[in-house]
Amino acid sequence: MIILFDLDGTLIDSTEAILESFHHSLDAHNHSHPSDEAIKALIGYPLDVMFTSLGIDEMKVWSFVTTYKEHYRKISTKKTILLEFAKEAVVNASKFATLGIVTTKTGKYSRILMEHFELMDYFEVLIGREDVENPKPHREPILKALVELDTQGKEIWMVGDTKLDLMCAQNAEVNSIAVLSGYDDLKTLEKYTHIIVKDALKAVQYLKNRQISHT
Repeated sequence: MIILFDLDGTLIDSTEAILESFHHSLDAHNHSHPSDEAIKALIGYPLDVMFTSLGIDEMKVWSFVTTYKEHYRKISTKKTILLEFAKEAVVNASKFATLGIVTTKTGKYSRILMEHFELMDYFEVLIGREDVENPKPHREPILKALVELDTQGKEIWMVGDTKLDLMCAQNAEVNSIAVLSGYDDLKTLEKYTHIIVKDALKAVQYLKNRQISHT
């Protein structure tokens, strides 16, 4: 079995770091500030899409993104936490499956975070925003991850907290599980998958039981 995990809202909570970096960038460029709720509603999308959706001119968006990243890099490890039971989820999953990370976050910073939490060694592959031309919900991030793994005869699952993760799985023709620990609500998630659980650990337990029943 192969299990691909999203990061924000699935394994980690970096909401504080994301919000602070957005407001820092908007301040730096003398732009008005949207509400925190408006920013949080877009978490999961690429940064350029988030900024343009919040009213930033497309011609200027990359300077906002650059400023965001410079600040985020400084604070990310201090202002990001593992979600409850995330470490247990990863450790347990590694005992019966090959693991990967598929995120819209910058892969470089994602790797630093996972190393900070001493979890990176459990993963065989990490695909971040800079590794693909087309981010979620396009199928490319998942397919890019699978190229680096031995998929022969293995069930493939994507675990994520937003519709973008689930649509990405649909487009890549792999299985999906939604978790309620992140940014999309039950009503939204139900439109894209029939397996919805509380958190990553519950998702791993579901898959472990599935593995046992199929052997």
